[in-house]
Amino acid sequence: MSVQVVWPSGSMALLTQMEADRISLKSQGELYDLYRNCSLAVLNSGNLTDNSKELLDNYQNFEIDVVRNERGLKLELINPPESAIVDGKVIKTLQHHLYAVLRDIVLVQSVKDALAGLGPATDGTNHSANITNAIFHILRTAEAVRADVKPNIAVCWGGHSISKPEYDYAYKVGKALGLRGIDICTGCGPGIMEAPMRGSLEGHALQNNAANSERFGLTEPSIIAAEPPNPFVSNLVIMPDIEKRLEAFVRFGHVLVVFPGGPGTAEELLYILGIKLCHENRHNPIPLILTGNKDSEPYFKAINDFLVHCFGPEITRHYQIILDDPNEVARQVAEGLQTIYEHRTLIHESYCYNWSLFIPPELQFPFEVSHQNMAALNLCQGQEPYKLAANLRRAFSGIVAGNVKEYGIKMVAQHGPFKLHGDQEIINYMGQLMTDFIAQGRILLSQREYVPCYELDSTKSCAVSS
Repeated sequence: MSVQVVWPSGSMALLTQMEADRISLKSQGELYDLYRNCSLAVLNSGNLTDNSKELLDNYQNFEIDVVRNERGLKLELINPPESAIVDGKVIKTLQHHLYAVLRDIVLVQSVKDALAGLGPATDGTNHSANITNAIFHILRTAEAVRADVKPNIAVCWGGHSISKPEYDYAYKVGKALGLRGIDICTGCGPGIMEAPMRGSLEGHALQNNAANSERFGLTEPSIIAAEPPNPFVSNLVIMPDIEKRLEAFVRFGHVLVVFPGGPGTAEELLYILGIKLCHENRHNPIPLILTGNKDSEPYFKAINDFLVHCFGPEITRHYQIILDDPNEVARQVAEGLQTIYEHRTLIHESYCYNWSLFIPPELQFPFEVSHQNMAALNLCQGQEPYKLAANLRRAFSGIVAGNVKEYGIKMVAQHGPFKLHGDQEIINYMGQLMTDFIAQGRILLSQREYVPCYELDSTKSCAVSS
């Protein structure tokens, strides 16, 4: 048995007895499995995987114990991955990420307890403002949001399973952003989540600014094991669930850049479009750029066709597509940041957190993936566009769960594929988009044959309310 000891620093060197009991090995508290799995994912940082179940199965003998003593707190890692150890010590970056896991798992539970204790609001919003406040609290504790800093963060979304030319292009975009002093925020995993971070670090270094650059990685417990942090993440933040992760992206980031990806990227794109489609956000600038190398043109054509057929041609005014021009992307991002700066200065809004952004309940509150809930999704025309975007977002979220998340993989293995129902046109174009993703190898990192975790059906009628 191999045992490594890590000593957390700062505020995380101290825990209450209740906090320690919830995550310690000896007590096997309510959060232990979650804490163990997230810690294992961090220790597997830099290793390519896209299947959380496989990662957890490969390290069944790994454990982590939280020990309180006279000096404060220490973490005992039992049988950690060998790749995390150099000359008998855990790599320092991974130690830093372990502190982040400890901090966020403890904090996430506190946030969940606080939100659960509030109960439903009388106006039906179920305390939307409290959710937004909780997300800010998590980001502030992680020292991600800071006062008196001009808008400077480009959120980069895209897939983990991409081609080498696509990776290289995203790297060039990141470098062009870094040369302009722009920081990066991604989902923290491999592929597109890594490439712009790596490029940004080089761009900042060429401007003698590497020490001051930031590369934020936002993840959540059910996805981190499938997408361990890449080696270039400087600040890791674990949000309570996928909806709070998405809200953190759009409130914390300033300009959104979408690269090629699979169902997860489609989910992210539909999330921000659902927000932009809300009448309440018509004066709230949210620059959105879709970009890739020249060979990515068919991908963006497929995405654009899907969106136009679902929402009509007016949807295209909410984003711009830039192909094979990293410097133009960087220029547009810089212009977008200036627009954000001027707008928030004018309305006296925070530079570091978009409090004024309206996020409807359909996009803000957690969607529990299950066969029943997936089958009940309304994928029909005739509803408000933002509601259709929200339901399509949930559909792709369920597909992501069935593809890479441990609980989703088990669910599909036990009960078969998720079944989705909707209008023939929407179902057909959703099916075509997924077929394109599969043909282009955008679903899985591994070379194993992809077996769809979903079935699409346009024969059943569905309601047009929501």
